[in-house]
Amino acid sequence: MTNNEPHVFNPQDAERRMTTNAPYFAKELSWLSFNERVLQEAADRRNPVVERMHFLGIFSNNQDEFFKVRVADVRRTVKQEELEGRVGEASRLLSEIQDKIVHLSTMFDTIYQDVLKELENKKVYFIPEERLSEKQSHWLDKHFRDHILPHVVPIWVSDSIRLDKLLDDDVSYLAVQLKKGKQRRYAILDIPERVSRFINIPPDRGHARNYYMVMDEVIRHCLDQIFDPFVEYDSVQAWSMKFSRDSEYELYDDVEMSLVEQLTRGMKQRLTAEPVRLSYDRTMPSEMVSLIRERLGIENVDSVIPGGRYRNFRDFIGFRNPSKKWLENPPLPALRSQAFDRHRNVFEALDAGDILLYYPYYRFNYFTEFVRQASFDPAIKEIKINIYRVAANSRVIESLIDAARNGKRVNVNIELRARFDEEHNLELTEKLADAGIKVTLGIPGLKVHSKLCVVTREVNGVSKRYAVLGTGNFNESTARVYTDLALFTAHQELCDEAQSVFQFIETSYRHPRLRHLLVSPLNTRSEIERLIRREISHAKAGNKGLIKIKLNNLVDRDIVNLLYEASQAGVQVRMIVRGMCSLVPGIKGVSDNISVISIVDRYLEHTRVLVFDNLGDPDVYISSADWMARNLDERVEVSCPVYDPDIKKLIVETLNIQLSDNQKARIINAKQDNPYVRRGNRRKVRSQEAVYQYLVNLERGGVKK
Repeated sequence: MTNNEPHVFNPQDAERRMTTNAPYFAKELSWLSFNERVLQEAADRRNPVVERMHFLGIFSNNQDEFFKVRVADVRRTVKQEELEGRVGEASRLLSEIQDKIVHLSTMFDTIYQDVLKELENKKVYFIPEERLSEKQSHWLDKHFRDHILPHVVPIWVSDSIRLDKLLDDDVSYLAVQLKKGKQRRYAILDIPERVSRFINIPPDRGHARNYYMVMDEVIRHCLDQIFDPFVEYDSVQAWSMKFSRDSEYELYDDVEMSLVEQLTRGMKQRLTAEPVRLSYDRTMPSEMVSLIRERLGIENVDSVIPGGRYRNFRDFIGFRNPSKKWLENPPLPALRSQAFDRHRNVFEALDAGDILLYYPYYRFNYFTEFVRQASFDPAIKEIKINIYRVAANSRVIESLIDAARNGKRVNVNIELRARFDEEHNLELTEKLADAGIKVTLGIPGLKVHSKLCVVTREVNGVSKRYAVLGTGNFNESTARVYTDLALFTAHQELCDEAQSVFQFIETSYRHPRLRHLLVSPLNTRSEIERLIRREISHAKAGNKGLIKIKLNNLVDRDIVNLLYEASQAGVQVRMIVRGMCSLVPGIKGVSDNISVISIVDRYLEHTRVLVFDNLGDPDVYISSADWMARNLDERVEVSCPVYDPDIKKLIVETLNIQLSDNQKARIINAKQDNPYVRRGNRRKVRSQEAVYQYLVNLERGGVKK
């Protein structure tokens, strides 16, 4: 598809292609369907208007990453097909992706305008430069000169300048055209990141209104301050643009290079990798679009997408509520855990029994306390932890350094290849090593994605281990917005097996003996298959077969096929899949007994829960792994069984609440058109609020733990 030949996305065409070829959704199209659900939240007028604005930002940020990762991968396959002289499946898939993106871009522009109108109804105005009053214009000129101009440096477009080497990935730019008679000059302006993206403009009169201008508009208004002192011109105009590069990089197979050296060299590739998308203001003159495409090396196979006046909508994630509480969701204050609070320290609490925390409904600082107390408790001898992504200025990291200062043995495994966190994790590796901490860098060829922390405590000559096994990262920032489960346990067999995972990471040729944990790539796939087949055998014997699953992504074809087999045997399969789902539910004779929903709400659903009914005595697991080939076969992941009957009940009941959602749940169907679950005459269930209330009642004693 070229920019001059737009396609119209048709969900019926996608359904026909899917049902006539194979009962699978392409994971890329399924992911776009997920991002459309995010866009639905921006469109939903039941959401406060600032929350709608945030969802526009989330959608845009998701779309940026999609191009850098998913589209880039398909694009590489297309190029391989072209080298082989054939038009294959990847070319057709790329065309469908582009069709869907054009469709979503049109939706986005419509929703954005609706959000702006609602903001104006609430006396919050995003004003373009042409709507500034004279008083506001004078104020903005001075503000620009004093605070913004020092950060603005134009790049002149000329034959000697390699734009594709100079411009940064996913940074918003203004493409500037200066006219002098028949002559034209072009420049690129970087939208500065060191100043706020939203400038609060004083009202021109005394009434209570909030005026904002996005930085792009501010710079457009002040173009003369930038260019007039140096260049003669009759007119100057600017249009927004940005582009995305392929985020993949090669780790060089050089035995004389360390992983750190390989990664550093690979990351440098990313800075100059080929562009995979150009996004620009649709009013930009065609000759300017052509010039930019030529200078950036944008080929026909790449996505060239016209859009609205503003390009970096991901900035809206950070738009702050202008002091009116009713413009955003009321907060759900993070809960305290009586199971922890009734004891003097975390270790005494765990000696009394396992504790499950459900973030962000509970405070994350119970985990930071776990590490802090371990850092100075004289009985603690050793701390081991996996780090995939951590917050900036992480309290967890500081406590690990404190532990090393106190003479504890501290072993931190850092995953250097955590996408887009590589640079941060490289810096972290050096910081921890300088503090005397033993840092390991995982297993060659396998990302370490498990969420594990194990401490060893010695009292009266007897060693005892305590572990935290979870579904999400040890990250204070994401724990406020991602839903995740963390099991704190002193169950010695679980703790010993968690310890053996660290030994496997350090010496991968020694496989641990596992009786409890499911550990990728060792036994996760085989155990999941065994548990599904057990439900199949129950159903075939005339008993109840039931599976309830909650995942972020389900795209592994072998697992999908086994779930189809389960459905055909009469097993009821109920699933919540937030993101990509290759399985197609509701196909007669194939997946009639499978239902799939996706929940998008104020928090990002990130928990992974597996429940296999087992004739009413369910096996329940929490997991770091999605059901994708990479998670089952190419990463170190851990799924942990839950043995405490009260915690098992809590997990099953909160999962049932989510399966009953009729406010924020969408149905995954063959059309991928995301219809909301119909409420009918049932009571309203908005699962995130209902789960929170369930946990509130639990802590008050209204629900038995």
